[in-house]
Amino acid sequence: MKDLVPRALRWEKGGWQQEPPGPSPEECPVAIVIDGVSQAVLMSTPADLQDFAMGFALTEGLIASLADVTGFEEEPVHVGGHPALEARLWLRPGLAAGLAKRRRSTVGPVGCGLCGVDSIEAALPAVVPVTSDWTMPPEAVGRAISALAAGQVLRRATPAIHGAGFWDGSRITVREDVGRHNALDKLAGALAGQGRDAGQGAIVMSSRLSVDLVQKAARIGAPVLIGASAPTALALTWAEEAGITLIARARGDSFELYTHPRRIAGS
Repeated sequence: MKDLVPRALRWEKGGWQQEPPGPSPEECPVAIVIDGVSQAVLMSTPADLQDFAMGFALTEGLIASLADVTGFEEEPVHVGGHPALEARLWLRPGLAAGLAKRRRSTVGPVGCGLCGVDSIEAALPAVVPVTSDWTMPPEAVGRAISALAAGQVLRRATPAIHGAGFWDGSRITVREDVGRHNALDKLAGALAGQGRDAGQGAIVMSSRLSVDLVQKAARIGAPVLIGASAPTALALTWAEEAGITLIARARGDSFELYTHPRRIAGS
């Protein structure tokens, strides 16, 4: 799978504008490996990885201080054509024996959208293709974003809440959570419980669009993914491969259309 060079069509003031998109932030799977054992895999900006590994080990209680660390290595790896990284810490003798027990309690609550994942292969699974031919007019994108905002009951009490909505062209179902990936999981469960086909509508997110959200949308067969903020570069690549129409920076009556424009009428 090749990285996608971001290109977008911008909808603004009732028409399509030829304008290059803003830069997309980088993300890739980073495995925190301690004494040769993977402790967790997190999607991360691939910078300052020594600080990241050290801080993770400290905040998760895997080490008591930096004096417990005897070495660090940053190792690039590739999985399914995607770049990934291992941030490897080596500890002073005698500490490795306690890591297995701590690892069982660590894997799960950490990460962002990758809870329970402790291998890079699991973070980059096979692409699930989406074949739905559901379409929507460009004017409906703004209506979907507005409907999501109106449906976020918890966010009206506190702004620190993400929302995920399913827009079928006329109504929206919304679920909320402090984590954007948790909100989407809740929405997927709600749709399944109601017997609704995710292939006949758009997923609308209050957040930026990262690769884990694209993966989740693909797994439930959603053909369109709309985000209020920017997409990551890996999210764009994954959406292109999965056949998902990805729309980002959807605010008011404007948005940027990145992949599979055929589902947005007139694009």
